[in-house]
Amino acid sequence: MNLRELIDAWRRIIQIATKPDREEYMTLLKITLIGLVLVGAIAFVIRLIFYTTLYPFPG
Repeated sequence: MNLRELIDAWRRIIQIATKPDREEYMTLLKITLIGLVLVGAIAFVIRLIFYTTLYPFPG
């Protein structure tokens, strides 16, 4: 694929693509935030387990 074909492919994609409406945007935002919270919660639980098993008694 040469440069001209690549530019033509990008142009086709840009012509087909549309901006998301408010409902679609809010749905994607909710899904992203839920994923972020889940990853953070899993990391917190793993860290909590790690610290309680390696350092059960502080000091």
